[in-house]
Amino acid sequence: MRLGLGTGSTARHFVALLGDRVRQGLHVVGVPTSEETRAQAEAEGIRLTTLDETPRLDLTVDGADELDDRLRLIKGGGGALLREKIVAAASARMVVIADASKRVAGLGRFPLPVEVVPFGLAATQAAVEKIAAHFGSQGAVTLRRAGAVPFVTDGGHYILDIAFGVIHEPETLATALNAVPGVMEHGLFIGMCSTAFLATEGGVVVIENSAG
Repeated sequence: MRLGLGTGSTARHFVALLGDRVRQGLHVVGVPTSEETRAQAEAEGIRLTTLDETPRLDLTVDGADELDDRLRLIKGGGGALLREKIVAAASARMVVIADASKRVAGLGRFPLPVEVVPFGLAATQAAVEKIAAHFGSQGAVTLRRAGAVPFVTDGGHYILDIAFGVIHEPETLATALNAVPGVMEHGLFIGMCSTAFLATEGGVVVIENSAG
């Protein structure tokens, strides 16, 4: 099976469990969505490939920072949103594993990450701020930092985090952000996730997206 391997605290547990199964004889090949996941998968003995070698995947398993009942997601809290979206788009199915706290009535409580190129940052941020204001952002657009310097993604980009509060029109917002020169990708994953498994105190809740 050809697997996309997600990034983040929940996905890390999946990769560890997958490593156990591989050592028991399971045959899979994986595409990691970050250098962090690559290092973990290699340590677990999971055979890896790339999308250049294996352009179509059977399944991606990843986490989410937020999801609603239509399985629209916000991802990118760990800074891997661009690679995560590329891998998810190359997969026949995307499955999300998360705890119940990530389920929301409406997206936006978690700041929306927007990955941007460093060149022309001020101009790109101004354009993103204009869009955020148009869509009712309740907070600032801030440059993510790693201590005293900007956080840099595996692709060499920066991340702007938009504190929306509530996103009323995720699909329209996604289209608007995609149109900004300098924006590489945003953390709205719409129409990509087919199933979510949520851990609750009473057990696992499964949400299915018939259109996913």
